[in-house]
Amino acid sequence: MAVLDFYATHPNYNTRIVLNTSHCKENVVSAAAAALDLIKNEQVKAIIGPVTSTQTSFVINLGNQAQVPIISFSATSPSLTSLRIPYFLQFAQTDSSQVKAISAIVKAFGWRQVVPIYIDTEYGEGIIPYLTDALHEVNARVPYRSVIPSSATDGQILQELAKLMTKETRVFIVDMTTDLSSRLFVKAKEIGMMSKGYVWLTTNDILSKLQSQNSTVIDSMQGVLGVQTFVPPTPELEELKIRLKRHFHTDNPAIGAELDVFGLWAYDAVFAVAMAIEQVIGTPTSFPVHESNAASNSSTDLEGFPVSPYGPKLLTALSTVRFDGIAGHFTVVGGKRNSSNFQIVNVNGGGARTIGFWTLKKGLVNTLNSSPGSSKISGSKFEFGPIRWPGDSLSVPKGWEIPTKGKKLRILVPVKADFTEFVKVAKDPKTNTTVVTGFSIDVFKAAVKLLPYDLPHELIPFAKSDGTSNGSYYQMCYQVYLGNFDAAVGDTIIRADRSLYVDFTMPYSESGVAMVVPVIDFKSKHVLAFLRPWTRDLWLTICFFFVYIGFVVWVLEHRINKEFRGPFLHQVGTSVWFSCSTMVFAHRERVVSNLARFVMIIWLFVVLILTINYTASLSSLYTVEQLQPTVTDIEDLVRSRDNVGCIKDNFSCDLLKQVGFDASKLKEFEKMKEIDEALSKGTAKGGIAAFVHSTPKAKLFLAKYCSKYTLITPIFKTDGFAFVFPKRSPLVADVSQAILNMTGGEEILNLEKKWLKESSCQDSSDATISSNSRGLGSFWVLFLIAGLTSVLAVVIFVASFIYRHWYVLVQPADSESSTWRKIRALFKIFNEKDLDSHTFRRSNHQQDAVMHSPNNFPGALVHPISDHTDQMNSLFIGEQQTSSIVEVPSDVLLPSNTEVVIAVQEMRRTTSNTAQEIELISAAYIAGPDVQTH
Repeated sequence: MAVLDFYATHPNYNTRIVLNTSHCKENVVSAAAAALDLIKNEQVKAIIGPVTSTQTSFVINLGNQAQVPIISFSATSPSLTSLRIPYFLQFAQTDSSQVKAISAIVKAFGWRQVVPIYIDTEYGEGIIPYLTDALHEVNARVPYRSVIPSSATDGQILQELAKLMTKETRVFIVDMTTDLSSRLFVKAKEIGMMSKGYVWLTTNDILSKLQSQNSTVIDSMQGVLGVQTFVPPTPELEELKIRLKRHFHTDNPAIGAELDVFGLWAYDAVFAVAMAIEQVIGTPTSFPVHESNAASNSSTDLEGFPVSPYGPKLLTALSTVRFDGIAGHFTVVGGKRNSSNFQIVNVNGGGARTIGFWTLKKGLVNTLNSSPGSSKISGSKFEFGPIRWPGDSLSVPKGWEIPTKGKKLRILVPVKADFTEFVKVAKDPKTNTTVVTGFSIDVFKAAVKLLPYDLPHELIPFAKSDGTSNGSYYQMCYQVYLGNFDAAVGDTIIRADRSLYVDFTMPYSESGVAMVVPVIDFKSKHVLAFLRPWTRDLWLTICFFFVYIGFVVWVLEHRINKEFRGPFLHQVGTSVWFSCSTMVFAHRERVVSNLARFVMIIWLFVVLILTINYTASLSSLYTVEQLQPTVTDIEDLVRSRDNVGCIKDNFSCDLLKQVGFDASKLKEFEKMKEIDEALSKGTAKGGIAAFVHSTPKAKLFLAKYCSKYTLITPIFKTDGFAFVFPKRSPLVADVSQAILNMTGGEEILNLEKKWLKESSCQDSSDATISSNSRGLGSFWVLFLIAGLTSVLAVVIFVASFIYRHWYVLVQPADSESSTWRKIRALFKIFNEKDLDSHTFRRSNHQQDAVMHSPNNFPGALVHPISDHTDQMNSLFIGEQQTSSIVEVPSDVLLPSNTEVVIAVQEMRRTTSNTAQEIELISAAYIAGPDVQTH
């Protein structure tokens, strides 16, 4: 029919192809014999077929040797392409092209485990590597592979299906021949595997031939999902189907004619061969053949293959042919037909209904003609059309089932001597049964109630025959890893080393590791409590800045302010006193330079802030009860080599060893009473200085001994308590979701009130301790501003000083000693008064006024005040408003060699409303060889 249709639409073609059919049985030998007969005896130039992938894998080698293209329209195994046979053209779409569509379905429904069921032939095994890789890309695991022999009996199929029922996975992907798959689904329905909770996915081959199956097979496949190669509906396709039915009904009225996708691919293959023949030959003539030294042309042995001279050209023509075929656009790339789109179908009723599509570019979409904005990319949340699941269920199966066949989930619980508020294992004397209670157990039971399915389970204590603990939490988790138990429920901390071999749910308690330490009242017991408002580093910084600011002010004031001059010790004392007195704003010395005033403005602001903070902190310290922990940092315990307590066989002991504690300094306990006694003794008496445990249990201990201890938290970071399951268990996600739903409501709070006592003690966290003692970090910006300001002032002063006395430095220097003398000269100038400053210029003007005063006695020799006046050699005469001069009595004769020296000590100008007076305070010293002054 394809040949007739082609030449009916291409009447101008010069060539005509003739089909020579050779039927082969469903085995490799008959297929090879038929191909050999066609090549040697019929001298065909191309072979369309054979049907199965196994037959094709052998026949293509014969075609390659004779240079006769082998064109397959039904062999879909990806392994055929990997053989890299140049004369093999796969016009059927390979199975590897549909694995992406299948994995997209798995991801869309969130299934995490999938079991493939396939036939043990090259056809079935060829797709498995591609399917496994595609499932891994969407985080779906393949825990088991079910292989069905091609010659399997019904008993063997039932045996394999029964094995699958004992496993937790309920999602199956079937890839096998149509005959074997029909028997598989019938047996699966017989044993109840086509009921609610199961998921069945099939590949393209099975659903493409669904219409050819009988009603029993179709009825057993209700609820199956699968992928089908999408063939766009066209008028030509509908007309072909009508003609095909009419033709088959005339010749074979008892046989129903349904054209599947493989028939459409065969139809297009005939068109492609006819086009290629016309392109290569072009004129109707016989095909010349190069004969080999064969003994007989009619033989079918493997010797003496004729080689087709048109093989290479015909292969090239077939690889480049392009046309719109009955199954869609026809293109050959790399020896394979271009990939088509897939439709996602659901077996419902008497056929398959389309519920979505998958394309290579867009992934899952609802319609193929949808706009890019309305399409859904594979992997995102996608809404399929209405789906009928196995068992006539409308809800999406979760994809797994635990347990199966009435088996209960075996769950381990820890056995402890104390802290039983979380997990308590006890014997009921009346029934002699084990009763497990506690906060962790109630949380697990509440989470199970929130699951959308029943989860039968039994709690098994992790104990020895005598009822004591059978090991640590690590050993309990390891039992789950070994598969001896299905889960572990209790106060198990999430740890990185444990997560290597088990999975944890979301935590249901707060995280962290805390430290319990004794408390003391610092207000009554600490003699240096007045130092506590500030930390040591802040005290040292303040002391440094007092000295530093005093030095800066001295540098700026030394040359122009007499209050900062005098003997060395006097200058040091004045500078330190001036700076320290600013703490209480009691400084009496005046600063006269603008640079010093600028520095003091900034420094007084800093002092004001410090004073306010210290006053507030000290007031709080002496008026409020100060119960503070004896230790606030775990590192202090390491340095002091104190004993630290932890729970026996608990991870906290390992944490302490990791931070540097010696094993001899770690004391293990089991009961709260023992811990209390050890903390009361302290390290000096053989006890412990601190107790380290998880935060929830440390708070439980503190609730019982509130008045004696406090909590330092957190000292280590952990992820809280959680439940333990095997790696990749599907229960982890569901239980975690249930825990999140529960912790967001009041139920978890009610359970905490029921089991965990609330403590009225206030936690002494690191943040609280640091708030009592302010450190340098609270004021570093102020000190930075004060430091930069003072440095800037000194730099300006030094630059100005060097500029004014540059003549000292520019004098010629012949040696290093000359340079050193220049530097010494600068320091000497710095140590002298700056007589050009406004302060000393005013003093000179006042002295001139005294010299020209009419009250001066004649002959008095007045010398200006020298630097020696700074050494307190002057005589102070009280503060008087009238001027007075000490005069020498008239009856005393002064010798000729006597010198009269009048030292003017101070001149002050006072102003009144009526007049301006000049007050001179002077002292006269008369010196002579024979005269003494009393």
